[in-house]
Amino acid sequence: MIVGILKEIKAEENRVSMTPAGVEVMRDNGHELLVEKSAGTGSGFTDEMYAAAGARIIETPAEIFKAADMVMHVKEPLAPEYDLIREGQIVFTYLHLAAAEELTHALIKSKSVCIAYETIQKEDRSLPLLTPMSEVAGRMAIQQGAKYLEMIQGGHGVLLGGVPGVDPGNVVVIGGGIVGINAAKMACGLGAKVYVLDMNLDRLRYLSDVMPANCYSLMSSPATIRDLVTRADVVVGAVLIPGAKAPRLVTRDMLKTMKPGAVLVDVAIDQGGCFETSKATTHSNPIYKVDGVVHYCVANMPGAVPKTSTMALTNATLPYAVQIANKGWKASMRENVEIARGANVIDGAITCKGVAEAFDMDYSPVDKFL
Repeated sequence: MIVGILKEIKAEENRVSMTPAGVEVMRDNGHELLVEKSAGTGSGFTDEMYAAAGARIIETPAEIFKAADMVMHVKEPLAPEYDLIREGQIVFTYLHLAAAEELTHALIKSKSVCIAYETIQKEDRSLPLLTPMSEVAGRMAIQQGAKYLEMIQGGHGVLLGGVPGVDPGNVVVIGGGIVGINAAKMACGLGAKVYVLDMNLDRLRYLSDVMPANCYSLMSSPATIRDLVTRADVVVGAVLIPGAKAPRLVTRDMLKTMKPGAVLVDVAIDQGGCFETSKATTHSNPIYKVDGVVHYCVANMPGAVPKTSTMALTNATLPYAVQIANKGWKASMRENVEIARGANVIDGAITCKGVAEAFDMDYSPVDKFL
């Protein structure tokens, strides 16, 4: 199979979908790799490194889309790429379609085979290709929350860990999954008082067992959220419904009860955000205020640390990319239900229930195409 590795065109996105080491593995499996010129520069990988691993360096994305059987990105295709996607071409990347209606229609029109990293799911309901970036984003959420609490950055001047004789800051993490536990670990390590909310009692028991004494696991409810945000210095939105739009858990009315200069970090912004007042921001313009509360809603947080993120992502995606390339999308989906669950759009039909429900569109089970 001819596999194309595209350069990211999303603003300030420095990750790349495959390292040179990944290219070597794909080549060893008998596949031809096309890498767009300078695709890996932001992650510290030169064109020479890709060429040494056996890739061909290609000047333009149009050439890759024209030649490749499967194209790989980190982030979703953007408008300049819509018309380059070919019928039957495999598009393997993060898509987050439930929060992107225009992209959904473009992929339907293309009649391509769109496999989303974020909906590939194991039997235990874990999301192996979302996990590494969730780990990065969860840890970054606390770094950013701590930074924007500084008064010079627009916050109200609280040090999350406090000092002897002074109370630490309060951190509320809504969602106890991969993002949530990584955010809580970082906040606890700084010495903050941390509350983690989840609706799964088994998960709360697990968090109670593994987290340090300054972390408190609570059953999530609107009443609990309303109470905790009044005391919070940082609130991290870490909820996820695989493939579907994130629920809005912090309302505009709740903002009015919060401390002026408190910080909201919405890690769920890729899926539409879990705060009513969230709107996507960029690394160069990451924050805004509503009712005096700082909002950090960068839609590609791991893109700020691409050297770590790219290696972590390739570690997770490469086995799936090899399987799809070796067997083709149909056979790989028949043999591996995890890949079948990743199918979001096939031949003009939506094959992810969460996406269909988000836009009140028809849903076609993936088995129909296998």
